[in-house]
Amino acid sequence: MKFLHSMIRVKDIDKSLRFYTELLNMKLDHKKRLEDCELYFLNDEEGCGQIELTYNDETPSEGYENGNCFGHFAFSVKSLTEFTEKMNKLGYEYLYEPFDLNGKGTKIAFIKDPDGNEIELIEKVVW
Repeated sequence: MKFLHSMIRVKDIDKSLRFYTELLNMKLDHKKRLEDCELYFLNDEEGCGQIELTYNDETPSEGYENGNCFGHFAFSVKSLTEFTEKMNKLGYEYLYEPFDLNGKGTKIAFIKDPDGNEIELIEKVVW
């Protein structure tokens, strides 16, 4: 069995596409129109992970509520310093600033996408 993708509903597809493609370097693979929504499939840089952004025709004006079951998506980054520069240029902010996770140099940080979904960023130490 192979894991294919995770799906999230988004309130503003333009903001979400900008966030995932410009900040997180995901690439739009394809989109598909269904009867009541448009699906946008985004691949990570290595083609290993995929997120489906679902933009419903009838989206609640206040957006969607995140339940207490979903935690976050996690992305590896080569350098949190470089990512921070890019993030600042694009006008985003950290939810939790980068910090050393284990005392050995692995750093993590958290941001939120336009719909409030948490994204963990991990810069691993290379020995």
